[in-house]
Amino acid sequence: MPLMSRCLPLFFAACAWLPAASAAQTAVTVYSSAQPGSLSPQTFRSGGEGASVPGYALIREDRRFDLQPGRNSLRVPDVPAQIDPTTVSFTSLTDPAGTRVLDQSFEFDLTSTQKLLTRYLDREVTVEQPRGSSVGTFTGTLVGTSGGLTLRAPDGSVRVVNNHSGLLLPSLPGGLISKPTLVWNIDSKTGGAQTARLAYQTGGMAWWTDYNATLSEPKPGTCRLGLGAWVTIVNQSGATFTDAKLKLVAGDVQRAQPRRGVGAPAATMAMRAMPPEDSFEQKAFFEYHLYTLGRPVTLAQNSVKQIELFPTVQGVACEKRLFYAGQAGGGGYGSSPITDRAFGSQSNRKVDVTLSVRNAKAAGLGIPLPAGKLRVSQQDSADGSLEFIGEDLIDHTPADETVRVRLGSAFDVVGERKQVDYRTDGAARWIEEEIEVRVRNQKPEETVSVTIRENLYRWSNWAIVKKTQDFEKVDSRTIHFPVTIKPKGEAVVRYTARYSW
Repeated sequence: MPLMSRCLPLFFAACAWLPAASAAQTAVTVYSSAQPGSLSPQTFRSGGEGASVPGYALIREDRRFDLQPGRNSLRVPDVPAQIDPTTVSFTSLTDPAGTRVLDQSFEFDLTSTQKLLTRYLDREVTVEQPRGSSVGTFTGTLVGTSGGLTLRAPDGSVRVVNNHSGLLLPSLPGGLISKPTLVWNIDSKTGGAQTARLAYQTGGMAWWTDYNATLSEPKPGTCRLGLGAWVTIVNQSGATFTDAKLKLVAGDVQRAQPRRGVGAPAATMAMRAMPPEDSFEQKAFFEYHLYTLGRPVTLAQNSVKQIELFPTVQGVACEKRLFYAGQAGGGGYGSSPITDRAFGSQSNRKVDVTLSVRNAKAAGLGIPLPAGKLRVSQQDSADGSLEFIGEDLIDHTPADETVRVRLGSAFDVVGERKQVDYRTDGAARWIEEEIEVRVRNQKPEETVSVTIRENLYRWSNWAIVKKTQDFEKVDSRTIHFPVTIKPKGEAVVRYTARYSW
């Protein structure tokens, strides 16, 4: 925000900001409704409208100024164009009892070419026109602006100018301003030098978290991660905040929304306190979390800034797992059993690769993790370079909970699922379906473990009446068959599910 501003007389007295040595102290608290992974810095490179940025900020400025006894007009330009005027407040910290705001306003009728032309209708202007290698001028009364400029000469003749290179106006018309401006009508009992706090909310700001992880497998069956996180802050509010104290608020903060649309909830964030002075420090705040950066930061208008949320943590224990869900399509039963024999018979061949991290101190982490996008890379032993191997979104994950991400599909491990038999008796109200699942490991030297995930999709009342191996019941409609497959080997699982109603 600008360090100085000039106050113009409005009522009985005028005021002036003190020199730059006593200029604004700015604090910016950013809230965000950005869904994890839904935004990218490239989205904002064109400098689009700040209203499209899914977030907002609370701005507080402590400024010193001189007041005269009686009424004063305070004008503060360079405020954000996305400001919410209904949230603006002015509080004297020096003399709160003797300084009173009589009224306040937000002026946003900014100067533009069309507005200037409208204000100069029936007034004299000078138009510049290119004439070969030189520029000629024509002076007349502006009588029209549609389809070019229509000017009336002193002799009464009219000229329409379509191609002009410039327009000379004698002055800036009253009522137009070059920057959005807050205006206060202040009554001061004593006057003199005072410090006041200006506060308001503005749109056009948001923040989110990006995680960068490096995967290593020191030996077969082991998995370790190096994990770091960065905060990304977008500022398209219409103003620059210089050397500001930065805070980030995380939590589902309720805001009343216009009836024409429903806004997304603010992103919930959490992390451990970071002792270094230039890092974020976390603390509980009401039912939310508040993160304060230990150094001032400048957030320029139309900028995307990244700040480290916490340093990279090395040696985090993880688990790589393969999952095969062979059923392709179909969401399962609704209000009645699914008796269509062909339902669920299509087979998916892809085997998912997942990564699980227990967010605990014993695993090398134990840091409450904000929702965000987690990108995973692995080092190529041939040249030491890091290669990208997948990314996924994570939800807000407290300490001692588990983070699970899907990285992609395995190349050398494939699955096949088919319906072997199907029997039904409508009168007795039952279905029996026999399913066969095959998973092949085409790796020449590595043994793999795969979890076969099966969805009992026909009806809620089911029982496994035959099976080739034990399974784990995950929930009311999901079972898991764990299998281990040797190099160039295959695992076959068969089971029969009986549905009754």
